Amino acid sequence: MPENSTAGGKVPVDFWFDPLCPWAWMTSRWMLEVEKVRDVEVRWHVMSLAVLNESRLDELPEKYAEIMRDTAWEAVRIVVAAQQKHGDEVVGPLYNALGTRIHNNGEGLTREAYAGALADVGLPAELLEYADSDAYDKELRASHQEGIDKVGQDVGTPVIAVPGADGEQVAFFGPVVTPAPKGEDAAKLWDGTLLVASIPGFYELKRTRTQGPVFD
Repeated sequence: MPENSTAGGKVPVDFWFDPLCPWAWMTSRWMLEVEKVRDVEVRWHVMSLAVLNESRLDELPEKYAEIMRDTAWEAVRIVVAAQQKHGDEVVGPLYNALGTRIHNNGEGLTREAYAGALADVGLPAELLEYADSDAYDKELRASHQEGIDKVGQDVGTPVIAVPGADGEQVAFFGPVVTPAPKGEDAAKLWDGTLLVASIPGFYELKRTRTQGPVFD
């Protein structure tokens, strides 16, 4: 069972992400705001849309399926390799660097974006080689499964898990939001999300998206 406080005494928030997902990126920006206004600390973990979708590629639109077969493996493999070689503490900074380049800067899922992100956080350039390597796929799949086991197979990224009232984790997908709320708005969304997620039997609250991700 995960600890209910971090070394600094804050409430741990476990956050599973795939760097390619713009909506997970928006949620992660919100979580950084939440860290400023609530006594929480985010612990970053990789999940993989490629792994999530590998058994249903034939059901996906052709263009999306092609991404899932190939490109979707690259960034997550680099992050997991960095984690295995340099420790858990590099995961958050590397995700920040990757997301900024891929999404905010519009560099996309390119080797140039990956290489730039590694350089941004002072990690060795040779980690780029793991984009095409399955050397740490076992660890990647384990991290993915840890997150998805908490919420089920019919969700995507991000997955967030927090300590519940009984000590067990409460986990949920999302929230999906744009632009990322800041200040008191970030706090209100956090408090409300925890409130509904804590209700036994609560599963879904949703409305049609009318706006794409706003990166600011």
